[in-house]
Amino acid sequence: MTEVNPDIFRAYDIRGDADRDLADDVCRAIGRAFGTVARRAGATSIALGRDARLSSPRIHAAARDGLVSTGIEVVDVGVQPTPVLYFAPHHFRLGGHMMITGSHNPPGDNGFKLALASGPLYGDGLAALRAQIAAGDFDTGRGRAVDRDALAPYIDACARSLRLGPRRFGVVVDAGNGAGGPAALRLYRALGFDPEPLYCEPDGHFPHHHPDPTVPDNLRDLCARVAATGAEVGIALDGDADRVGVVDGTGRILWGDQLMILFARAILRERPGATFIAEVKCSQALFDEIEAAGGRAIMWKVGHSFIKAKMNEVSAALAGEMSGHMFFADRYFGYDDGIYAGARLLELLSHSDVPLSELAAALPAAVNTPELRIDCPDGDKFAVVSRAATILAGHPQVRRIVDVDGARAVFDGGWGLIRASNTGPVLVLRCEAVDAERLAEIRAIVEDAVRAAREQV
Repeated sequence: MTEVNPDIFRAYDIRGDADRDLADDVCRAIGRAFGTVARRAGATSIALGRDARLSSPRIHAAARDGLVSTGIEVVDVGVQPTPVLYFAPHHFRLGGHMMITGSHNPPGDNGFKLALASGPLYGDGLAALRAQIAAGDFDTGRGRAVDRDALAPYIDACARSLRLGPRRFGVVVDAGNGAGGPAALRLYRALGFDPEPLYCEPDGHFPHHHPDPTVPDNLRDLCARVAATGAEVGIALDGDADRVGVVDGTGRILWGDQLMILFARAILRERPGATFIAEVKCSQALFDEIEAAGGRAIMWKVGHSFIKAKMNEVSAALAGEMSGHMFFADRYFGYDDGIYAGARLLELLSHSDVPLSELAAALPAAVNTPELRIDCPDGDKFAVVSRAATILAGHPQVRRIVDVDGARAVFDGGWGLIRASNTGPVLVLRCEAVDAERLAEIRAIVEDAVRAAREQV
């Protein structure tokens, strides 16, 4: 029986230390279990891809062996960003996908993102997969693996969905040496732009900076290149390019909720009354702006699998996260694609009479903290959040608790959030208020609740 670290089965994907947690026998077992699940769901073929991490070739080979051993046909798209792998089942009419990626995690980590035609495998589905591995419950058969090019049709499909205006301008693309650089450059050139590449060569050592655009330090080189070239916009991608980061010509960072406001306004001009989903860390200004523009705004859980399921349930046109995951169902497939989100921004700006910096300056001003991360063991973090929610609910200044994901405590003049990360042993806090003084008050109340909860768990 294959010994598997249970902690690698996260809320919506599989993640762990590549050397310690994802040995060849574990990866082969994951392939066998997923191939079995796919076959029993009626699938005969699965798309397989991997990112550019140093451990990905080994993990890829073992997982592919496991898939093939169940009788599944593996359509192998090779080293590609996650959105290209997501595209492959749509284009080749396959029964699901397996993406090997560590996303924005540290270089030594890696993992799997899994989905069937019915939707992503997460939560109870991943728990069942773990149990299946423990039981050794695998189908056997004579499958095969075939190599296919998914990038060219992906570029064509993206380009066909876009409606560019007359204006062109300078663009810098920082892929952080992740898997998305070649695809992003190719698409933006197909749209008539001449993007300036920055760290667009895939390199699993990530020699220049870590590929996580939510960290401002990782955007310093992009801001400098935008300034040096006079570009209007800088587009950053994470390691597997399912997330986007954006800076304007002044070096201002536009966070996910700010991008969502721009995208939602544009979509609502074409689709009045459309529905949008944003996660619990997003600014109240986003929800207010969508409602003011005639749209429907839903606050939901963090995590690509949760959001995709909710999008299908409510037929949302777009969903987004602070982290830069943007899920366009409007003219697109509804999965998170940082490359395509960058292209939609270029489309929006190509129709604009003013540059991105002016659009950004006119966005609602909010006083908020960055995402605050507190180390907390995986075994304790959910209990800490639950206890903190109870403490906050009893605080005289808290008007209500929004509990769709963790606890978002609503105050007069602001809010404060505490939730457990689904990808690591971390608590995530974020606060927002009408001014700096109120922000400090709310943050202190939330941090006091966390401190008290940790002492009680």
